[in-house]
Amino acid sequence: MAGHSQFKNIMFRKGAQDKKRAKIFSRIGREITIAVKTGGGPDPASNPRLRLAIQNGRAENMPKDNIERAIKKAIGNEADTMDEMRYEGYCPGGVALIVETLTDNKNRTAAAVRSYFSKNGGALAETGAVSFMFDHVCEIIYPLSAGSADDVLEAAIEAGADDVVSDDQRHAIYCGFEETSDVTTALTASLGDPTSANIIWKPQTLTAVGAEKGETLLKLISIIEDDDDVQNVYANFDIPDDVMAKLTAA
Repeated sequence: MAGHSQFKNIMFRKGAQDKKRAKIFSRIGREITIAVKTGGGPDPASNPRLRLAIQNGRAENMPKDNIERAIKKAIGNEADTMDEMRYEGYCPGGVALIVETLTDNKNRTAAAVRSYFSKNGGALAETGAVSFMFDHVCEIIYPLSAGSADDVLEAAIEAGADDVVSDDQRHAIYCGFEETSDVTTALTASLGDPTSANIIWKPQTLTAVGAEKGETLLKLISIIEDDDDVQNVYANFDIPDDVMAKLTAA
């Protein structure tokens, strides 16, 4: 248990920097649909992946009708043609990037992702080429109001979590992919509902990036995120806070 380290988990989610509600709802809706199709049916009590997806939808104030519509879409076999695809590659500055997609046309999505990399100083690689530099874990977020750093750390240890990062904005709790259901259930019992709980690719180490490469890198990530088939984008870069502030304000 690493305790209160200030580890920067660099994770970019569709609409993270410019939250466009429709895109967020669309992404979560697709995740709900796929969770029903692949995770054990439409009952969140027996389907951990669906339970997490619904929880994340509620955290984004996703209307109940949207959630129910996504579930019905899966039950009605409207999502049979949706495939989960993962792409990996390298970006300017040697940064590793993982792109998760949900698509009804694998050829279209593959061609699009490949072009994003090639036109913006990156290079697409084989699956597994960069993911070994990340840990596939569940990230459970709680607000500061959930308790002190010590209280949250204690609850996380009792729940079986592997790591906790508490800062001045939130508590982030991490556990292994396989322990997601047990840990989130235990934490909910002790701390209440989390702000969000997502399966992510957490970088093991970070690659330092300066202003010039950082600008190109952020442009590439933004372009990838804007693709409707893209669910999540993860990168292992570290841009100094002052440089990041200038780049994102530009």
